[in-house]
Amino acid sequence: MNIREQLHNGSLYLPGDEQLVQEQTICLNRQYDYNQTRPMDHEKRFALLKEMFAEIGEGCYIEPPIHSNWGGKHVHFGKNIYANFNLTLVDDTHIFVGDYTMFGPNVTVATAGHPIVPELREKAYQYNAPVTIGRNCWIGAGAILLPGVMIGDNTVIGAGSIVTKDIPSNVIAVGNPCKVLREVSDHDKEYYFKDRKIDYSALGQ
Repeated sequence: MNIREQLHNGSLYLPGDEQLVQEQTICLNRQYDYNQTRPMDHEKRFALLKEMFAEIGEGCYIEPPIHSNWGGKHVHFGKNIYANFNLTLVDDTHIFVGDYTMFGPNVTVATAGHPIVPELREKAYQYNAPVTIGRNCWIGAGAILLPGVMIGDNTVIGAGSIVTKDIPSNVIAVGNPCKVLREVSDHDKEYYFKDRKIDYSALGQ
């Protein structure tokens, strides 16, 4: 089994492997270039994202700075995804994100973990587990998604939540650890914030 396979099959491996470090450094250089772009550099930004990410659909917008272990090399974005400032993608293995999903500022999506046993952790052993986020989700500011979790379509993860287990579709989930608060309901179709009603006629859609 080669070191590249170990990144993606859940095995314990040493991330300081020379081959990995060389490849990773190239990816991080591209990420650095992205983070130095100016707000008007729309075409340059998207061209860089297409180089950086494993997949990225049309209409995606990521506010710099973005932080990513592999510069997005193992990140698969659908279309029309928005990410606010300081999105951190610990993409030592694959991260999948569905169309129209939104990330608040300071969100962390982590695929990497380390053994609990201190003797192995001291040697810097690591394992990775993929993260999947469904279509049209909203990941609130400061949320943290841990290795191996899956979030279903249309789900809202509340700000500051720590997602340690899978979250189903069409729910609002909050807390540490993150748990389902309630399902998305007809009430949400009428009110967008507290007692503020949605005026669909004014939305032009």
